[in-house]
Amino acid sequence: MSTLLAAMRLLQFGDSMLPVGAFAFSNGVESAVQEGVVRDAASLREFVATALDQAASCDGIAVLAAHRATRADDLPAVVVADNAVLVRKLNEEARTMTLRMGRKLAELAVHVTALPILTRWRAALDVRATPGTYPAVLAVVGAALALDERDAFAIHQYGVATMMVSAALRLMRLSHLDGQALIFALNADVDDAYARVARASLDDMAAFAPVADILAAAHVKAHVRLFMS
Repeated sequence: MSTLLAAMRLLQFGDSMLPVGAFAFSNGVESAVQEGVVRDAASLREFVATALDQAASCDGIAVLAAHRATRADDLPAVVVADNAVLVRKLNEEARTMTLRMGRKLAELAVHVTALPILTRWRAALDVRATPGTYPAVLAVVGAALALDERDAFAIHQYGVATMMVSAALRLMRLSHLDGQALIFALNADVDDAYARVARASLDDMAAFAPVADILAAAHVKAHVRLFMS
């Protein structure tokens, strides 16, 4: 794949407007704002940075493992990575988010590309042979498009940041300019995050995030809410 074409594929599938349902989720930001954990731009940055660190140490490892397995045409190994993501989602909202976005991405990718490996993966989802979490599907799509594993990891981390900041724009007093500045600053650490987990195995995936789980539990019982998480 030419450098230009790879860049275009990266832009398309890393686009925050990609119709996979991310707009319906806040990844804990709504509850954090309601409970006063996030109060302003500074506390939002700290909250999102923590989420990005946790995302790299958990789902990010699965992205790399599933990407490598796809490149090796080892779909059983992709299924292992897919399940490793799901079992580490302790709250209902996190499971709903990763499955809904993953299945939407698989549907979109098959419709847009019709690549054989994506068709096989979608068939496995249809018969419930694999859960279809977003990190695993993203990895399969990235590998099928001949994107580097670093690109797939970057798409994943960028998606976490943009989802949360976009939700914050609808929940608190934050300008679009400040939102973009925040995303720019948060993304500066992506190379370090990749280097930290590049050699990790699925057994190293760490999903310990007690504050996020407590906020998710509170969000489930909220009477008024804009987002599904």
